[in-house]
Amino acid sequence: MCGITGWVDYQRDLRQEREILRAMTDTMACRGPDAEGTWVAPHVAFGHRRLAIIDIEGGRQPMTAEAGAGGSVVLTYSGEVYNFRELREELVQRGHRFRTQSDTEVVVEAYLEWGEDFVTRLNGMYAFGIWDSRTEELLLVRDRMGIKPLYYYPTPDGVLFGSEPKAILANPLAERVIDADGLREILSFVKTPECAVFRGMYEVRPGHVVRVRREGVSKRRYWGLEAREHTDDLPTTIRTVRELLDDIVTRQLISDVPLCTLLSGGLDSSSVTALAAKALRGQGRVRSFSVDFAGYEENFQPDDMRDTPDAPFVHDLVRHVGSDHTDIVLDSADLMDPGVRAAVLRARDLPLGIGDMDTSLYLLFKAIRGHSTVALSGESADEVFGGYRWFHDPDAVRADTFPWLVFSGALNLRTRGEFLEENLLRKLDLPAYRADSYQRAIAEVPRLPGETGLERRMREISYLHLTRFVQVLLDRKDRMSMAVGLEVRVPFCDHRLVEYVFNAPWAMKTFDGHEKSLLRAAAADVLPRSVIERRKVPYPSTQDPAYERALRAEVTAMLERTDLAVAPLVDTAKVRQALDEPVNGVSLQGARASLEGLLQLERWLEDYGARLAL
Repeated sequence: MCGITGWVDYQRDLRQEREILRAMTDTMACRGPDAEGTWVAPHVAFGHRRLAIIDIEGGRQPMTAEAGAGGSVVLTYSGEVYNFRELREELVQRGHRFRTQSDTEVVVEAYLEWGEDFVTRLNGMYAFGIWDSRTEELLLVRDRMGIKPLYYYPTPDGVLFGSEPKAILANPLAERVIDADGLREILSFVKTPECAVFRGMYEVRPGHVVRVRREGVSKRRYWGLEAREHTDDLPTTIRTVRELLDDIVTRQLISDVPLCTLLSGGLDSSSVTALAAKALRGQGRVRSFSVDFAGYEENFQPDDMRDTPDAPFVHDLVRHVGSDHTDIVLDSADLMDPGVRAAVLRARDLPLGIGDMDTSLYLLFKAIRGHSTVALSGESADEVFGGYRWFHDPDAVRADTFPWLVFSGALNLRTRGEFLEENLLRKLDLPAYRADSYQRAIAEVPRLPGETGLERRMREISYLHLTRFVQVLLDRKDRMSMAVGLEVRVPFCDHRLVEYVFNAPWAMKTFDGHEKSLLRAAAADVLPRSVIERRKVPYPSTQDPAYERALRAEVTAMLERTDLAVAPLVDTAKVRQALDEPVNGVSLQGARASLEGLLQLERWLEDYGARLAL
């Protein structure tokens, strides 16, 4: 895992721009605390910050390989390729010689052997840039599910790119401008593919390659979800899911540094932890970590999304598999720490956060980093297997929009525009923006001939989650983890599992009358009964009223200022009305989430110096 950045300019000698390259690379220091490297040629400059996971001494970057006829190929690479050992063996048989044991060198040699099509052979999470001096072309490649981020910014004579927007923004050629569509994206919670909010900047879409030539920039898809007839019966499907999970978890346990799992006591993270414990049997106990809040279990209040606290289920799983477990317990002072909240916003690059759920995740990862460098997560199982409550809510399923925008308890959408000034709100027309995004997403959905009714609709909903909603959560997890130099792996995003389950009929995914039926059945033998029977509960949020009171005090103080960056956007009367509402303490109810969003938007406008072009 690492941070990458680069610059291609066909009219400029970039050997004279090393200082700017250094500034771009330095923004990635948190993603790669172990080493740094740069590589510069007349028209291309690469930067790299390394978090060493495999072949600690041999995997330094950028990595160069001779390509014959005086040419060379240079790679700056972030991520992990889990099948690199098999690829390496095949390449050795084809005559390639390796200097290191790293997966990075396998990626370089695979490109030399198979050209651009080599990406279809990779199994993993990755984002990288390859410069081929023979053709003077740059390839930007992102993994199939978009686990690792990659952004680019076309310029008149080339392109800038980086793991995060901040790397690109460190170059004077990149303007920090937010136009109306950028603001709509911040407020809409729809995650438009390729949109990076800053005007002129784009994300490489998952499963895509971006090619940069003198003639310009082009894009192509190398992977996407396809509709295929599912011919396996239910027992075979359950067995296949388990076989895939066993293989995936075993592959993702490969590491030359300490490794652990993230554990919430839910079905997803418990399955990963239990399967990891099984795979490591005889090699020592799996280490696990969870997050909790002081007094949370004792004072827990059920809400629309959370029926139960996590701690009892976490400890049931720990006893069941015998993991070496640590609870990371946070209080409201931890969550309100100004330095921590600034670090979270800096990691995010944009005011897209979800309040204390971002802050606590950052603090959890920071604590884990003192013990481990790699963590396995249960993220994305809900998107793959149909776990969210709105998958099973008839009104959300029938709605002609993204279902997570309909389910009442899913998200407090008050944070997405509630305080905007009325004229601006009319100009942005967020309902129309969401509707347009939804229609474009639905138009992409692959379908089987003759598929109708509920099966057709649930394929659509699965596709929306696997291409839109999951991107929000993967980006959050990547940013919070890499901000502290922790690599988080997501077994449920293995493309083989995603392809297989995507095409399983909805009736199979709910065959036992509960959410995620296939996963529950596939992992039942390694889980305690309490976890098997637990209903889906999302990532926890503090319910301490002191936290909300501290937020309100901060907003009240903010309104007294005369230099508010957010002043042109908001109606302060609406903010004051929200401040008069009773303190609730629950993040999905009342004014709390709205106020958190306002505070973050103000801090972001101040810190990033973004210019609004509305």
